[in-house]
Amino acid sequence: MVWAKLGEDIAGLWTEYAFTYLGGMGRTLALATVATLIGCLIGLGCGILQTIPHAKTDSRVKRFFLCLIRVILRIYVEVFRGTPMILQAVFIYFGLPYFSGNTMRFDSIWSVSILVVSINTGAYMAESVRGGILSVDVGQTEGAKAIGMTHVQTMLHVVLPQALRNIMPQIGNNFIINIKDTSVMFIIGFAEFFTVHKSVAGATNAYFPSASIEMIGYLTMTLAASFLLRWIEKRMDGSDSYELVQTDSLTSTAGTYNYPRRGSNFDEQNREYRENTTSAGEGGALHE
Repeated sequence: MVWAKLGEDIAGLWTEYAFTYLGGMGRTLALATVATLIGCLIGLGCGILQTIPHAKTDSRVKRFFLCLIRVILRIYVEVFRGTPMILQAVFIYFGLPYFSGNTMRFDSIWSVSILVVSINTGAYMAESVRGGILSVDVGQTEGAKAIGMTHVQTMLHVVLPQALRNIMPQIGNNFIINIKDTSVMFIIGFAEFFTVHKSVAGATNAYFPSASIEMIGYLTMTLAASFLLRWIEKRMDGSDSYELVQTDSLTSTAGTYNYPRRGSNFDEQNREYRENTTSAGEGGALHE
């Protein structure tokens, strides 16, 4: 009986407020998507800056600025990873006008919401990118340098493509977390999915049925995001079927030859075979 009544209450709320709930879900997904993309760019820049190599032979100016950048990035990462996003929203939205005498005030709730979620995501992604870069085998970097590639070329064409694939699960994890954690933006008046639930529950006094719709909605969004990200990961992995090379231009230098067959043109084939053997021997000697 209780479950039947809950189903009826949920159906009644959804019939009356379906577009309101869907609007909240749309704003939540938009905020989470945009903020995750911006946060990934922030984390990418921070992760690259933290992994720029420097040696004692470098100039003092270069070492000083690299150390300064790493200290600043470390403070940024620790502060935004070590404090709740809801307090970060309060400090940015209400704190900046407070300390600036209302000269720095956000006119758009969207802009401050994107800013807060982005810099929070960037702090987490900075460590993920740094770990992804360090996870790439050092032989990849050494090989790139051996063929004359610069550090920038090595990062763009060798290290980052591999690091990106390594951190894709973490990017997906942060996106799913952002879908849920954007609910704290209600503190500054952003009308996301959780805010819609509070409004509907306040208007109807049906708090638990509305919370049930909220739970189903968040679960639907996160499951859809998980399937999408798994599909992207498989696409990045490429095909699992490989074709073995049947012919190799270097086969002749490896000593693999076809012996001539006896027949009417045996002498001609034998002469070509001896010439090929002599040429291969000279090439092998040169290689030695």
